[in-house]
Amino acid sequence: MIAARPQPAQGHFRTPLMETPFHPRLAALAETNDWYGWAGMKSLHSVYDEELEYFAIRSTAALFDISPMAKYRVRGPGSEAMLNRLTLRDVRKLAPGRVHYTAWCDDEGHVLDDGTLFRLAPDDFRLCCQGRHLPWLLDTAEGFDCTVTDETDEVAGLALQGPCSFAVLAAAGFTGAETLKPFQLRDFPHEGGRVTISRTGFTGDLGYELFVAADAALTLWDRLWSAGQPLRLKAIGYNALNRARIEAGFIVAGADFTPADQAIRTDRVRMPDEIGLDWMVDLTKSAFTGRRAIAAARAKGTLKHILVGLDIADNTPAEGAIVYHRGKREAGVVSAAIWSPTLKRNIAIASLDRPYGSRLTDDLWVEIYALRELRYAKLMKPARIVPRPFLTLPRRSATPPGRF
Repeated sequence: MIAARPQPAQGHFRTPLMETPFHPRLAALAETNDWYGWAGMKSLHSVYDEELEYFAIRSTAALFDISPMAKYRVRGPGSEAMLNRLTLRDVRKLAPGRVHYTAWCDDEGHVLDDGTLFRLAPDDFRLCCQGRHLPWLLDTAEGFDCTVTDETDEVAGLALQGPCSFAVLAAAGFTGAETLKPFQLRDFPHEGGRVTISRTGFTGDLGYELFVAADAALTLWDRLWSAGQPLRLKAIGYNALNRARIEAGFIVAGADFTPADQAIRTDRVRMPDEIGLDWMVDLTKSAFTGRRAIAAARAKGTLKHILVGLDIADNTPAEGAIVYHRGKREAGVVSAAIWSPTLKRNIAIASLDRPYGSRLTDDLWVEIYALRELRYAKLMKPARIVPRPFLTLPRRSATPPGRF
């Protein structure tokens, strides 16, 4: 049985954004009133102060509403085979109670999206991602003994991140959460139902993601919020999360790469190897969508781009800056950049045109335009390629986790 999301009526541009199940709690806390649309739902850029919200991620604990993220349920005896055909990694290696990060491509090997695949049971999966891909999943499922359901509106999600995130779970009574290792998941009782908790996140810090039925969302929020106040738990918006994900070196669809189904220009699409996802391509699998094209590009050496981390001189963030080789020839563009408060470094993620970033790695410069008293100053700053993640925190993988 397929549950598709309702289509907007004519004149949809006048239709208000939908509210997530957690909206009443977030609206009560929102001081900046800085709302934006995420997949047709109301989300916050910031709740009260994006810089302080960032420090909540790195110093105490933070709650972020991930309900707008697309959530697809794939069930049935053929679900493993179907997802193995869809995604780049070998789903057969994903045990029940585990999560892995993966991606999927079109027939030409260009990335459509990336996301997390949760194996809830041997024949029961949840795929979470940024974009909406129900038609693509249904086409892929043709001929496999499985069902695909869009459960985005029925399942609410929260990201609980930061050094005190486990302490919040423990104080909220989630006994047994201390045994969860990174990328493990388990169901816990909540208000006569259950909440699925996974040790995952998008911050590079100790953290968890919680999924619950939409009608139990507010009681879950209240349970965590009450337990977390002595630990200085804060609600955060996307801007703070974005700072943390850049430090962690994570990429975002629509920012660091253009999904193949959204690209207007054919030269804007990317293969997995061109956005740092080459490690997840499993060519030992007999077949997956895009396999032939990816293998051919590797064999012929026709890959055109490479994603790199940059360390930039000066302290002015280089968001959207052009990257040059020897200060003259364009080599690529910066897709994400911040001055890292934790590292005290000017860091960036950039897409470069090969051979820059692969064979030619020295003498790179970024062209930054900084507003200085109503005039833009052009700053040419040297940059060097550095590994991602920029920030590695031992507490992210420590088991049992610390209470801090």
